[in-house]
Amino acid sequence: MAGSIIASVAPFHIISYGTVLGTTFFHTFVTTVIMIRSVDIQTFSTVLIKLWPYYFGVQAAGTAALALTYPGNSLTQSGISGLLAPSLRWGTLVPIAATFVSSIVNLFVAFPATLQVEKDRCGQAKRDGKEWFEKEGASAEMQALNRKFDMLHGVTATLNLTSFFATLAYGFTLAGRLQ
Repeated sequence: MAGSIIASVAPFHIISYGTVLGTTFFHTFVTTVIMIRSVDIQTFSTVLIKLWPYYFGVQAAGTAALALTYPGNSLTQSGISGLLAPSLRWGTLVPIAATFVSSIVNLFVAFPATLQVEKDRCGQAKRDGKEWFEKEGASAEMQALNRKFDMLHGVTATLNLTSFFATLAYGFTLAGRLQ
């Protein structure tokens, strides 16, 4: 079976790319939008808190698989060492690295920080006797927590969009190799 496509990393690279792009697109532009329009804010928050670790984990693992299965050619090696070739820096290494770093930061930094603020808001809501989303008459502590949450949510969303657009950009590089 020498020379068989099954022995090549190429199909696994394409599958990894499809997984990362599909997962990112579906979660960002389908799941989230449908949930915002369909459920109350508390349910939305509860579901996303459960989904995010899996989502960012799949995004990070898929991108790692993408790097590990990079199919080299006559000029570059396969795998991560091939990604480090100077000729592949902008079209291949940068988008894959941007997606990986964004998903890792979301998984291990931004999401845990956001989750902690969410827990703090729940505690403050109990102390205040009103929900965190009730803006009228919110305590100074709740207002500060809401600002912190909004900032962290913005960071998470920016990192997620970075992952999406970097993955999309790499798709054009990948498509160029198929011509």
